[in-house]
Amino acid sequence: MKRPDLDALIRIAREASEVVLEVYRAPFAVDFKAPSDPVTEADRRANDLICARLADEFPGIPIVAEESAPETFAGYRDSELIFFVDPLDGTRDFVLKNGEFVVMIGLVDGERSALGVVHGPEAGLTWAGELGVGAFEIAADGARRSLSVSQVASLSEARVVASRSHRSPETEEALRGLGARELLTLGSAGLKGSRVASGLVEAYVSPFYAGKRWDACAADALVHAAGGKVTDAHGDAFDYRAADLGNTHGLLASNGVLHGALLARLAARRSA
Repeated sequence: MKRPDLDALIRIAREASEVVLEVYRAPFAVDFKAPSDPVTEADRRANDLICARLADEFPGIPIVAEESAPETFAGYRDSELIFFVDPLDGTRDFVLKNGEFVVMIGLVDGERSALGVVHGPEAGLTWAGELGVGAFEIAADGARRSLSVSQVASLSEARVVASRSHRSPETEEALRGLGARELLTLGSAGLKGSRVASGLVEAYVSPFYAGKRWDACAADALVHAAGGKVTDAHGDAFDYRAADLGNTHGLLASNGVLHGALLARLAARRSA
């Protein structure tokens, strides 16, 4: 089984983004998989393209993709290598046409997310990371610059980013309880992870439910490669071979320095 390389995943994510932009720039219909869970032609077409390219270039590696039928990745839990694909992360923002959406491809190797690519179609920017190698921001012309998380060590000086669309009174209360200097909102889990990896914020916090494993995998590798840390909101590493694909205990991506303090604040809020 051929181990994927980061450049191949970057190329495939960028190719998928062209399909996403083609739909984005024209009138499109919006369907719903469930209440408040939209899906568009862009989601489906990008999903098909990414899965086809990955299967062709890296045969034998299961592809757990958001818009694929579960039977297409049956048995993935027993594979050493697993792809997790979110073909359009931030579909709500895609529908709102605010530009806050990305294409994400992650690779699990063993127990960890080892490769992650987050590509912003509208900006033409790619954020990519590989454990043991590093994290990079890649411009549309291919120019790369290294990324690293911030070194802010005080919650009172921290900038925290959270979801714009997944809000509730409980979430608002948990976020306020962090004691951060600034609370920001942004669409797309991948974009929020890229902000942490770039040192633009100290943490991305989703206190409760945080989507599925394909919402976490690419950002997990990216933030770790940039020197940060990613767990669920209880402090446990994501188990990419769990029977349940849901991130039911939330998500915390941080610069690492503040991870323990953030977990303690979240735990205190849960027990209050």
